[in-house]
Amino acid sequence: MMDSDLGAKVKKLRISHGLTQEDVAKALDVTPGYISNVENGRNLMTLRMLSYYAELTGVSLDYLAGSVDKNYQSTALDNELLQLIQKMDVDAKEKLIATLRIWVKNDTVL
Repeated sequence: MMDSDLGAKVKKLRISHGLTQEDVAKALDVTPGYISNVENGRNLMTLRMLSYYAELTGVSLDYLAGSVDKNYQSTALDNELLQLIQKMDVDAKEKLIATLRIWVKNDTVL
């Protein structure tokens, strides 16, 4: 299992593919200093750079980026629910509350 630290993953993948920082920098159209900073944890890659790097090294973006933190995932779900609820009219909100009360009361929350 590879190190979960992005910089370490980027460096290990680069080395395992026999690439120099200069090779990667040319392929991604950035400076070798940028690649060095990413590998040493001083810079983070943008999503676009991560996508290009994943393609360059033949790994999935999920593998490179790692799994989503459970707390972040939970917060993201809560935020999505709030955004959807805010778009509902009063009648729809009342129906949703009634439905949620049934689910929670019967312990059948999905």
